[in-house]
Amino acid sequence: MKTVGFIGGYDKIDLILYIARILTLLKKKVLLIDATVNQKARYIVPAITPTRTYITEFEGFDVAVGFRSEAEIKQYLGIGEKQLEYDIALIDIDTPDMFVSFNAIKNFNNCFVTAFDLYSLKRGLEVLSACTVPTKLTKVLFSKQMLKEENEYLDYLSLGYKIKWDKNIVNFPIELGNYSVTVENQIVSRIKMKRLSDHYKDSLKYLMEMLFDGEIPTREISKIMKTLEKDG
Repeated sequence: MKTVGFIGGYDKIDLILYIARILTLLKKKVLLIDATVNQKARYIVPAITPTRTYITEFEGFDVAVGFRSEAEIKQYLGIGEKQLEYDIALIDIDTPDMFVSFNAIKNFNNCFVTAFDLYSLKRGLEVLSACTVPTKLTKVLFSKQMLKEENEYLDYLSLGYKIKWDKNIVNFPIELGNYSVTVENQIVSRIKMKRLSDHYKDSLKYLMEMLFDGEIPTREISKIMKTLEKDG
């Protein structure tokens, strides 16, 4: 099972839901783990009988909420020390404790997801304080302006942390139209991409190409995304 961490204080669950849906349509067995403080997935992903910890199926993939480690998930599933039977796990992390508990340093890939308000930046870097050895991360940046100075400011703030930034950067636009699609998806309990901006969709495709380079053909990602754009 390959694990990918989405690290930071910025709200990123909707981005991870898009990625999980695409991977599912690519015939991957996916587990999305919400290991954040607020556990937003508890409120936006429908579940029949939500408890303190639970796993529910949504749009073809599983969503785990309330767990503090992979061992707890295995205990919940009653599989002991056996490996989880998923192809890919996507982990949403926003605290140093969960970074350590889910052993994010050993993930197949890690993304640092942030906007440029000070809360998102400093809360995200607080999580990265848990890096005890140099750890490679991909910048996933949400911004209205996409300014060079914003990226340089992040570089400045992250000086002294044990992180190695990937040379590739993924920029997502902060746009009202994309937010409206997110709200509509939550209301109807579906994952649709029809009215997302071209910029957002291009960034999503680029992110997936980077995260799963060599694992999933680019043409297959494009094909699935076109299917989701037509749906609904």
